[in-house]
Amino acid sequence: MKNKIGIVVILFLIAVFSVFAFRWVKHRMEYAVTDAVFVESDSMANLSFYRVKGKIIKLLKNEGDYVKKGEIIAVLDDTDYITKLEQVNNQIESLKLKKKALKEKLSKINEAVKIQIKTSKLNLQQINVSIQAIKHKIKQIEKEIELAKKDEERFRSLLKKELIPERKYDLIKTKLDILIEKKKYAQKKLEELKVAQKKAREGIALAENERKSVKELRKEIESLSKKIKSLEKQKEDIENQIRYTKLVSPYNGYIAKKFVSVGEVVPAGRPVYSIVPENSLYILVLLEETKLNGIKIGSKANIYIDAYPDEKFKGEVFEINPATAAKFALVPRDITAGEFTKVAQRVPVKIRITEGNTSVLKVGLGGEVEIKKEK
Repeated sequence: MKNKIGIVVILFLIAVFSVFAFRWVKHRMEYAVTDAVFVESDSMANLSFYRVKGKIIKLLKNEGDYVKKGEIIAVLDDTDYITKLEQVNNQIESLKLKKKALKEKLSKINEAVKIQIKTSKLNLQQINVSIQAIKHKIKQIEKEIELAKKDEERFRSLLKKELIPERKYDLIKTKLDILIEKKKYAQKKLEELKVAQKKAREGIALAENERKSVKELRKEIESLSKKIKSLEKQKEDIENQIRYTKLVSPYNGYIAKKFVSVGEVVPAGRPVYSIVPENSLYILVLLEETKLNGIKIGSKANIYIDAYPDEKFKGEVFEINPATAAKFALVPRDITAGEFTKVAQRVPVKIRITEGNTSVLKVGLGGEVEIKKEK
């Protein structure tokens, strides 16, 4: 009786083992199974401060934290940059005030020069007319004097002969004296007009010289405009630098690594965080060449991650590398000397994760993958 029970137990165990063995063999025939599995991302990036350096005063994220696109994740002390900005703003305001004052001065000089030239020219024109009139008058007086002199000589001769009374001669002599005085007065007036004419011309020349100072003022204003423009560009650059003191995430993702601590002084370009974009993770499988048969783009896969045994992931193949992993080794295998040992090569296969909580995954985690073979 005991022997029969023992035989039944043995047969039952053999049957159970056979079922499990059949299922295991069938599973291995239907799936390519490997544990050369890694969580990877081609888009992982190291983030650093662009063009600015300084002391870190805030680190707003820790490793594993989720970040949104445009979210501030680190801040540098921007005191020095703000001080530079204030200095540049003060310089710009000072130059603008100087430019405004020069423009007002230019406007006044322009107006004054126009008035001065117009007035001087009008005055010169009037003086020229007066000079011509005086000259004409002097000529008339000279003619009258010439006639008066002849009358005086004639009447003086008659007076000597006592043919006319002395009173009549005195009238002729007085007339001549008056004409001579008129000529002297006209000549004096002519000299005064010539002096006024000279001054009017000097006034025009002075106004023309003032125009040269206007040109210099315009050059100075133009130079100030260029300086202001240069400072405004400098201001814009400093404002950009102040904005760069706030490190923002370029996309939604997860913090993979924090490289610095609060209080550290970091140069521009030094990595602060490493970030993995959301939905950029995939599974890299180094599949043995003996298991490659039946694996195609679109093949379904079951994914098991060692760190999260209770999480289930599914995926599909989206890339099969055309070269084996050995071809990309730092020291490729050299078989030219004739030495050769048969080693199963591994082909990189990439699997896109289609199901599962990818937020728990981190680049570099390992696990196991079952890839469904296509017929």
